[in-house]
Amino acid sequence: MTDVDFMAGPRPDAASRLRSVGKHALLIAASLVMIYPLVWMLVSSLRPTEVIFRTPGLWLNELYLDNYIEGWTALARPFDWYIVNSGIVVAGAVIGNLLSCSLAAYAFARLKFRLRTLWFAIMLMTIMLPFHVVIVPQYIVFNTFGMVNTFLPLVLPKFLATDAFFVFLMVQFIRGIPRELDEAARIDGCGHFRIFFRIIIPLMVPALATAAIFTFIWTWSDFFTSLIYLTAPDMYTVPLALRSFLDATSGSNWGAMFAMSIVSLVPLFLVFLFGQKYLIQGIATTGGK
Repeated sequence: MTDVDFMAGPRPDAASRLRSVGKHALLIAASLVMIYPLVWMLVSSLRPTEVIFRTPGLWLNELYLDNYIEGWTALARPFDWYIVNSGIVVAGAVIGNLLSCSLAAYAFARLKFRLRTLWFAIMLMTIMLPFHVVIVPQYIVFNTFGMVNTFLPLVLPKFLATDAFFVFLMVQFIRGIPRELDEAARIDGCGHFRIFFRIIIPLMVPALATAAIFTFIWTWSDFFTSLIYLTAPDMYTVPLALRSFLDATSGSNWGAMFAMSIVSLVPLFLVFLFGQKYLIQGIATTGGK
């Protein structure tokens, strides 16, 4: 081996290069498989309804934009009406989760009270409880108080820290924040609420952003809960409005539904695009530096 070879370091052999190429090829192939349904839906939204299922390929002979115009006004209300409804529900759900789950997480992570470990274990057990188990008693409660066909059943539970996953995520994050910061604030005369809002909240922005992004995605795409509690067409959210394009007794407007589905995906794409940095930080980190 010459001095030049020694200084350059060991060269990757052909087998390692072949493995690297194989891994990248496999990842690219898997990505194409996962993205194909979305691309097919986008292409189908630019085709007439009668052509969609007769041409399964992705090639477009012409752009048919009438699906977007027709889909926007095909229902009882313009489609932006349902987008606003979903926005109201999502905003309430995000605010409720961030406020209630962060307060509950601070209590579990910082306060000392009787049976704290037991209550924390019970909270974690609720993660494994299927939503369909509690939907009937919840419906009875909301119906008793006259809240059915309003947005309250979709928003009110979020203010009660019912999403145990976010509570657990924030508890782990707060436990990573040094307690010395709390003690220094307490010496300056701060109570729990001032410590929470002035010390803990600014340091747990990644965890809050993660909870906000997941809440947005799950609430925006929630079809089952909206179907249970919202019966009037004027109260429909985006998933229910999309379902209205399909009719089992007559022709379904697939082209308009695909077009509005693409429109409904735009907010999800933007939220993930601008929030992915905080999303990665919230999942990868466990506390302040």
